[in-house]
Amino acid sequence: MSYPNFSYMLKETQKERPIFPFTAIVGQEEMKLALLLNVIDPKIGGVMIMGDRGTGKSTTVRALVDLLPEIEVVADDPYNSDPADPELMSEEVRQKLKNNQELEIISKKIEMIDLPLGATEDRVCGTIDIEKALTEGVKAFEPGLLAKANRGILYVDEVNLLDDHLVDVLLDAAASGWNTVEREGISVSHPSRFILVGSGNPEEGELRPQLLDRFGMHAQIGTVKEPESRVQIVEQRTAFDESPFSFRKNYEDSQNQLIATLVKARKNLHMMEINDDFRIKISQICSELDVDGLRGDLVTNRASKALACFEGRQQVTPEDIYRVIPLCLRHRLRKDPLETIDSGEKVQDNFKKIFGSINSEVNI
Repeated sequence: MSYPNFSYMLKETQKERPIFPFTAIVGQEEMKLALLLNVIDPKIGGVMIMGDRGTGKSTTVRALVDLLPEIEVVADDPYNSDPADPELMSEEVRQKLKNNQELEIISKKIEMIDLPLGATEDRVCGTIDIEKALTEGVKAFEPGLLAKANRGILYVDEVNLLDDHLVDVLLDAAASGWNTVEREGISVSHPSRFILVGSGNPEEGELRPQLLDRFGMHAQIGTVKEPESRVQIVEQRTAFDESPFSFRKNYEDSQNQLIATLVKARKNLHMMEINDDFRIKISQICSELDVDGLRGDLVTNRASKALACFEGRQQVTPEDIYRVIPLCLRHRLRKDPLETIDSGEKVQDNFKKIFGSINSEVNI
């Protein structure tokens, strides 16, 4: 069966940095599932990936770039303004609409923006040219990474090592969906609604609870233990390093097939339904696990619908909820230093108590 080519196989030249294909990644199903569900429904709120070093965290996240769909944006706008949603428009675009000016609309792929650990606050938030503002009376603003990440994905590798002042900036932007820069009495605001994706090694330090709660899902991954799988991973990585473009060509069909599935799922997501009884049971699980706030309930509902839609169903099943609920709740549980059970297993045990026993395997 042939699949539409979409925009996966761009004109690849030696100037481009080749990306390891997402469908070539062996194992780590929990991480891959969490990332794909966020592509289908960005309102899930991103994913935090914690695991041992060398387990393919960064490789998998960057492989997601090939799968990202196109969105409509206002041309020549540094904030990727949505021409149909005032909440995602910059002040300049809103002013043009107010003046009945015609907007040029183009389609572009959702971007993934890397936030380096050593980035300065000005690089992240943007800067105001004070001299130009005082002499010419105009707000000369140089947009930062939060502007580029609007309506896209903001990726922070080793997020648990991020400086506290940058964590505060991320928290403000993630909470409000806007970034405000103030210098010498001059203030500039712009939309900054992004999917936050982070990765890190738990041995290198814990993440602040306030930031951890901002991630919709939390995937825990470990080193692959099966010798056959380890050999397969080594062989694939070697083949990619030797001839990346030929290697990518071998996975063109599977990549296009996955893109087609994601595009269809995004289109049909609004038609998904979840039984009222299931909603009540999800909230009952959150309540019995003493989860603070309602974010856990919201994310579990969204992720369940995204998974059912991804796999071609019109209604959410208990199996869908069972597969996503550990990802949505494990990082929201209160830590007990004396507890030996894994937080994900604790969530699943509570699920079985309320929903009844269930057999389910995660398959991508």
